[in-house]
Amino acid sequence: MLVSAKLKSLRKSPRKVRLVSSALKGLDVQIAENQLKFLVKGSVPYFEKLLKSAVANAETNFGLDKDNLYIKDIIVNEKTKMKRWLPRAHGRASLLLKRTCSVEIVLDERVQGKGRKKVVKQEIKDVKEVEDAKKAEQQEKIGKEELKEEKKEVIKEKVEKEYVDEKKKAAESKGFLKRVFRRKSM
Repeated sequence: MLVSAKLKSLRKSPRKVRLVSSALKGLDVQIAENQLKFLVKGSVPYFEKLLKSAVANAETNFGLDKDNLYIKDIIVNEKTKMKRWLPRAHGRASLLLKRTCSVEIVLDERVQGKGRKKVVKQEIKDVKEVEDAKKAEQQEKIGKEELKEEKKEVIKEKVEKEYVDEKKKAAESKGFLKRVFRRKSM
């Protein structure tokens, strides 16, 4: 089962990031973590965090075993370039491109289905929870329908009171304005 994690808009050049990605492709997750500890590149901390995220996705979402995972693919794509300029001789300006990239790590299992019993138990629990939630919702709907009728009546009364109050205020305010504008200016 393929599991992935993505990192978008990394402020490193894709060419430099690919140096680290090519060293990690095809390695087991634990070996890749050890490999990252000893690599001296600027993008290594981002790869460590991304690898941990992918492993966490695999364990929590699909119940896969960390020891059974390996890095199937690492995809490094070029993203937007920020354009800056640098002053040069004779009043010229040269273009600087601040490159960004996106990285996606794809993990897969060495032995298909190893360590998935936990997920089956979780799925059974999830199904029971969903059924219980549906029953609770049905009971709430019955109670809500009764409450809705009572609320409608209360809301109608409130709206009528507000309407009457607004009418009174409007009548009072118009009289004041009429008196103000009837006065002669001196």
